[in-house]
Amino acid sequence: MRILSRMILQISNRSCVLLLFLCASVAKTNAADGFTQLSENFWAWRAQEQPFSEDDMPRIDRAPDFAITWSQTAVKKRRQQLADFEQRWSHLTPASGAPIPERVDYRLIGSALARVRWELDIEQAWKRNPEFYVDQTLGAMYILLLPPPPFSAERQRQIISRLESVPATLRAAQENLTDMRQPFALLAIDALNDLPSRMQKMQSALASQLTSENNAVLAKAAAAAVPAITQYRAWLQTRVPSMRKDTAIGREKYIFFLRNVALLPYSPEQLLAMSRQELSRSFAFESYERNRDAELPALPLFATQSAQIEQEKTDEDDIRELLSKQHLLTVPGWMKHYRNLPLPDYVAPFESLGVTDDLTGPARLDQDGTSYIRVPNPNLGFFSLSTARDPRPIIVHEGVPGHYFQLTLGWAHSDPIRRHYYDSGANEGIGFYAEEMMLEAGLFDNKPRTREIIYSFMRLRALRVEVDVKLALGLFTLRQGADYLAETVPMDRGTALEEASLFASSPGQAISYQIGKLQITQLLADARRAQGDSFSLLRFNDFVWGNGNVPIALQRWEMLGDAHDVPVAVVAPK
Repeated sequence: MRILSRMILQISNRSCVLLLFLCASVAKTNAADGFTQLSENFWAWRAQEQPFSEDDMPRIDRAPDFAITWSQTAVKKRRQQLADFEQRWSHLTPASGAPIPERVDYRLIGSALARVRWELDIEQAWKRNPEFYVDQTLGAMYILLLPPPPFSAERQRQIISRLESVPATLRAAQENLTDMRQPFALLAIDALNDLPSRMQKMQSALASQLTSENNAVLAKAAAAAVPAITQYRAWLQTRVPSMRKDTAIGREKYIFFLRNVALLPYSPEQLLAMSRQELSRSFAFESYERNRDAELPALPLFATQSAQIEQEKTDEDDIRELLSKQHLLTVPGWMKHYRNLPLPDYVAPFESLGVTDDLTGPARLDQDGTSYIRVPNPNLGFFSLSTARDPRPIIVHEGVPGHYFQLTLGWAHSDPIRRHYYDSGANEGIGFYAEEMMLEAGLFDNKPRTREIIYSFMRLRALRVEVDVKLALGLFTLRQGADYLAETVPMDRGTALEEASLFASSPGQAISYQIGKLQITQLLADARRAQGDSFSLLRFNDFVWGNGNVPIALQRWEMLGDAHDVPVAVVAPK
C-alpha cells in the first residue's frame, strides 16, 4: 500500500511539474506573441505618424495611404493612441526569469514608445521649432526625390500628395507654434529663401521623370504650395523679434532621453569626460600621423566627377574583399552595393534639406544604396571635400561596412521587433567603430594622408558630444556651438552651423557616434576577456552588425548576460 501511495504521489508530482512546464511554455509563447503583435501594431501606426527629420538614416517605410497631418486634433489623437500603446506594453512585462532575448525585445518596444513620448510631450519640436515644419513639407517631398529613377506611379503620386498637403500643414504650424525659439525660426527663414525659383528648377528637372498628366498635377500643387510657404516665411519674420532666444532642452529632459530613449547609463558629466578623453586621443594620433607623413604631398582632388565615381566602385569592392580576407565581417552574397552618382538637377535645389544619400529601406533590400556627389572642387564642404580626395572614409561610414551594410542586415533580421526598431547610438556607433576598425586593418595604408582624414573625423565626433551636451544644458548657444566646431575641428562655417543646428533641434543625436563607438569597443574588450581563446572577432562583429539597430547596452546583456549598463527608466518630466 505504501509503495502504491508513493507511486501515485510521484505520478502526481510529475504531472504537476509537467503542468507547470506547460503553463510556463504557454506564458512564454503568449508573452512573445504579445510583444510581436504590439510591435506590429505600433510600427504600422508609426509609419503613419512619425515626423520627418534631417537625419540621414532612413527609419521607416511609409504606408501607401500615408498622409501628413499636424492639426491639433491629430496631435491629441496621437497622444491618446500612444497612451494606449504604453498601457499594452506595461501589461506585457516579462518575468525576471524570462529569456534575455525576450526581455531585450520588451525594452526595445519601451524605448520606441519613449521616443514618441519624447517627440510629443518633452522635446516638442512641433511647438518650439519652425524648422520642424520645413521638414514636414519640403523635407517630406525631398526624401522621395533621393532614390534613383525610375519614378514609379506610386512614387509620383506620393510626391504630388506631399506637395498638396503643404498649405494645410503650414496652417497647422501657425496654430501649433506657441513656444517658438528665435534661432530655429531664423534657420527656417533661411531654409525657405528663394523658394519660387528653387521649386521651378526642381519641376523643370523632374519633368522627364513624370508622366505628362502628373507634371500638370505637380504644377498645380506647387502653385498652391509656394504661396503658402512664402506666407509662412513672412509670418515667421514678423514674429522673430518677440521670440525667446534660448533653445536648451534642460537637464531633466535630457536625462529622460538618455535613460528612456537611448538606453544610456551615463550622466551628462560622464558624457563630457568621455568625449574629452577621446578628443585628446584624436589630437595625439593625428599629431603622430602628420609627423609621419611630413614629407608626403597633399592628397589631390579627383580631376573629374566620373573619375571619382569609378574609383568609388573599385574601393567598395576592395573593402568587401578586405572584410572577408581578414575575417572581420561576413559579407552576404545577396547584399547589394553602395554607389556614387552625380547629384541630380531635381535634387540640387533642395539639397540643403538633408544628406544627399539614399540608403534604401526595409522594402528595398534588392536595390543599391546611393550617395550623390558634387563635381570635385576646393570649395566643397567638410565631408564632400574629403570624399573628393579619397572616397573610402565615407564609404566605410555611410556605405560598406557602415550604414547601408548595417541597416540592410538589420532589416533582414529574423526577429520582427529588431527589424523595425532603430537607435542612433548603435547605428552611428557602428559607423564610427567601422572607421577605426578599417584603419587598423590597413585599408588606408596605401594613402597615408587619408589616415589624417580619419583622425579629423575622430576629433569631430568627440567634439559633437561636447556641443550636444552643452546645447542641451544651456551652456552653449547655437552660434557658440557652431563657432566651437568651426574653430576646433576645424571645418567650414557652413557645415559647422548645419551641425550645431541639428544638435540643438535634436538633443542626444550628436552624442551617438562617439558614445556608441566607446560602448562597442568596451563590449569587444569584455567579450574577449570573458571568452578567452574561443573569442572570434568575426563572430563578435557579425552579432553587433546583425543586431545593429539595438542599443549596445542591450546587446551587452544578450551577448554576455550583463545588464549593468541597461539603465532604469525615469519618469517623464512635466
